[in-house]
Amino acid sequence: MALTREQLIDTAVDVLSKFGLADLSMRRLARELEVQVGALYWHVKSKQELLVDVAAKLLGSVPRPATPAPATAPMAIASLLQQLRTALITVPDSAEVIQLAQSMRPDALAPLGWLLEFLQLAGIPREQAPFARHLLLNHLLGSIAAHQEAQALAGMPEAEGNTAELGQEAFEYGVRVILQGLSLEHAAVGT
Repeated sequence: MALTREQLIDTAVDVLSKFGLADLSMRRLARELEVQVGALYWHVKSKQELLVDVAAKLLGSVPRPATPAPATAPMAIASLLQQLRTALITVPDSAEVIQLAQSMRPDALAPLGWLLEFLQLAGIPREQAPFARHLLLNHLLGSIAAHQEAQALAGMPEAEGNTAELGQEAFEYGVRVILQGLSLEHAAVGT
């Protein structure tokens, strides 16, 4: 049976989910798929290209929200960010994979386009909306990475007291503060 790009992506997501990014190598994928490494390169040019596809697959479970009215755009942004966090939080190193994909091909990650659209509906000028998105994504991905690191260190005697849980409450607080700050920034600019 011939290998498909979809099988390759699904296997990569599976390896990432079970073992993390350090174990997601092209050799490992070839072994898992019972093919030669060269066969993988018929479907992707590089591991980085594959990681963009993995990121898109990870975010593929997030449904497109209804386009909000300008007055409700901040709530829609917070809700979308929460859905993204939920989709990524249990997958080891997902923040790093999304960061790479965002740097290489943000257009491949549909929810990033929705976030940009909602920010503009919330009153962020078109030329500054990418900056606002960048700020919110850094908070999202940092929150996920901190949570995963705290989980990995939990129970280690040498980490006792140093792994303050930066969980859901901290994430929501950060989103709220960023959105309020953006609102104040652009209200002041508009006056």
